[in-house]
Amino acid sequence: MNDVSRAETSAKDGFKAPELPACRVPGDGASGPRLLTPIALRGVTLRNRIVMSPMCQYSAQDGLVNDWHFVHLGSRAAGGVALVMVEATAVTPEGRITPGDTGIWSDAHVAPLARIVRYIESQGVVPGIQLAHAGRKASCEVPWRGGQRLSPEEGGWTVVAPSALPFNPGDPESVPLDKKGIDAIVSAFEAATRRALQAGFKVIEIHAAHGYLLHEFLSPLANKRDDDYGGSLENRMRLPLRVAKALRAIVPDKLPLLMRISATDWVEGGWDIEQSVELAKRAKELGVDLIDVSSGAMVPDAKIRVGPGFQVPFAKRVRDEAGIMTGAVGMITEPAQAEEIVGNGDADVVLLARQLLREPYWALRAEAELGAKPCWPTQYGYAVARK
Repeated sequence: MNDVSRAETSAKDGFKAPELPACRVPGDGASGPRLLTPIALRGVTLRNRIVMSPMCQYSAQDGLVNDWHFVHLGSRAAGGVALVMVEATAVTPEGRITPGDTGIWSDAHVAPLARIVRYIESQGVVPGIQLAHAGRKASCEVPWRGGQRLSPEEGGWTVVAPSALPFNPGDPESVPLDKKGIDAIVSAFEAATRRALQAGFKVIEIHAAHGYLLHEFLSPLANKRDDDYGGSLENRMRLPLRVAKALRAIVPDKLPLLMRISATDWVEGGWDIEQSVELAKRAKELGVDLIDVSSGAMVPDAKIRVGPGFQVPFAKRVRDEAGIMTGAVGMITEPAQAEEIVGNGDADVVLLARQLLREPYWALRAEAELGAKPCWPTQYGYAVARK
């Protein structure tokens, strides 16, 4: 975004951005720590390899983002990450995890999101959004109130999925999607993508992880269908790949398309890394540019071996075997750790989640600890430099 367009767009919100520090403009990446070098995703260049992972805030009303989202996302943009990803944003009202989820199923959602996009770009940061449908994990209370399934009397709604199996034993059965319903899901992702582009987002991510709808179609643990969308790996991949193909046809060639996956369900007989590699190969053929590699959340009782960087080996396997760029996420907390991941070629970018909740300016600490001069926002930088 050039200085003129920054001034024009920020003026719409009564905010006139000061001149962007030179260090907030992507350089040529010729030297320095790998974590702090730019990376190109099609026609979009990230100034470093640090990405804010999508994190649900459960604070929207009717899917509309508000001042909480503006401050939450804007502070991380000011904090020096290269790409800010807006949380899992529902493509239909029924695709929300909770009534507090953000949405993009109507034109009314565009303007509030565009306000956030304008501010993110004013900081020299790339705005991205994750498009999602919660499937059988929809219609739940927000987590700090227990996260239980909501009945219609409590404000809940009909839950759809590949098969009738609920996520939690004892919950009502899900309504299996018929082919007309599947077609409607694809159309909802298409419409959401058009609205996201209208709002100004430069990166679109398909959410096919964490036990939500597209992951449910992939996993034999949730998909018990016997039609063209169930059974074989080819059939179970059909819907996520349909969505990828449909969205790639809408997203301009100069803009990247990402896909988040759970590399494994951590359960025998479930979705696993070998199938993830095959999905990544097929997604790459359709024009997906980077696989955001997470894991788990398909079933509530999976035994996950958690530890610092525990999902990095999955990102490396997908990168090496599918020949596609990957992002690593999960308990990445220290700059040296992040530098090792990208420096060793285990992944192309790192995505930080809870660490950025604890430390919005983590990227500036990373710059300092890795031997670079921290690139403070202008309004802070002049004060920080004073002794």
